[in-house]
Amino acid sequence: MFESSDFSSGAVHVVERLQDQGFEAYVVGGAVRDLLLGKKPKDFDVATNATPEQIKQCFRSARIIGRRFQIVHVRSGREIIEVTTFRGHHDTDTGSQAAQASQSGRLLRDNVYGSLDDDARRRDLTINALYYDTVAQTLIDKMDGQADVAARIIRIIGAPADRYREDPVRMVRVLRFAARLEFDIEPRTRSAIAETGTLLRDIPAARLFDEWLKLFMNGFSAPTCALLREHGLLTHLMGDGVDAAHDTSAAQLLQHQAMTNTDRRVAEDRPVTPAFLLAALFWPATEQRADQLMARGESPLQAMHSAGQQIVQEACQHLAIPKRFSFAMRDIWDLQPRLERRQPKKVKDLLAHRWFRAAFDLRLLREASGGEGDECSDFWSAQQQQYPELVGSKRERREDKGRRRTRPRRRKPEA
Repeated sequence: MFESSDFSSGAVHVVERLQDQGFEAYVVGGAVRDLLLGKKPKDFDVATNATPEQIKQCFRSARIIGRRFQIVHVRSGREIIEVTTFRGHHDTDTGSQAAQASQSGRLLRDNVYGSLDDDARRRDLTINALYYDTVAQTLIDKMDGQADVAARIIRIIGAPADRYREDPVRMVRVLRFAARLEFDIEPRTRSAIAETGTLLRDIPAARLFDEWLKLFMNGFSAPTCALLREHGLLTHLMGDGVDAAHDTSAAQLLQHQAMTNTDRRVAEDRPVTPAFLLAALFWPATEQRADQLMARGESPLQAMHSAGQQIVQEACQHLAIPKRFSFAMRDIWDLQPRLERRQPKKVKDLLAHRWFRAAFDLRLLREASGGEGDECSDFWSAQQQQYPELVGSKRERREDKGRRRTRPRRRKPEA
């Protein structure tokens, strides 16, 4: 069905090594699905009946990671192959430390091992429950995933509501794959999201930020966000701030254009930063909060600074945004009223700011969405042409400010 060259040398090596040691081993999941779709996989995962400890004994470069769901990373040349042990059915009534669930049914720990059949049933989507033996060159399809790939359907394995309760993140995975692959969502898989959507709020903020990166930084943020909004999951994922002004066409247009621009940069293999997209998505809420503070008598600069602090603090209750991004978001927002003032004495300092370009891009989005005139962007475009060497040249970070300087230690005189 597939050629050996379709698989990375690292994946083929891992499968062969495990089978040579007497274990079952197969390439599994997204790589097999993408090959069926005629796409080139970006990475390869392997599933086996060997336990993490046994896998580690087979490979000197293996490292066991994770607690809730143990996996093994095997380094093969420049590749890292993710190897998982077949998962089995869990029984929380046994009191075993291998599997634990919360009162809502969410799995807190899941290291119960089983057979290939068990593993296929435990996977989230039928299109991800596909196994390929690179040695025997055979496809193993326990859940009719090949048919769903051909029909372009996203289908959860098992009772959708129960599977979402086990792990609410499966809901956003369903929408992410639907947006990325342009597949339809099977009716039962779709309808159960409304029933269990609020469970996303129980997921740790750090894990939700990791999921946010997969949703918004992989080149399909615009269609993914549309599906999240349609199914009512965007607020559960990011809080109320991102939809603070969702009823205004200007706010929606700005957010949509920011995502479209980011998706285009990813497609062109150009650098992207979560800081800019987060700043754009939360800009309507920040602008609205700053207007409220100015109405109470605060100056535009102070109002924007205070609004930025408040919005970031509220957002971090849902997403554990790292400080390197949250500080950058606030800098991008703080620069908006400063750019509007266009003070001649501040031109060079603002051009040199490390987040000037991102702040300028946000200003362009504000103008394109119909919220502002274009005099400000025309002015700063001319300044960039006049002083191109200054743009973004200052690398000082907000988190570096105020750090205490330590005196160098005196060297003792030589005896």
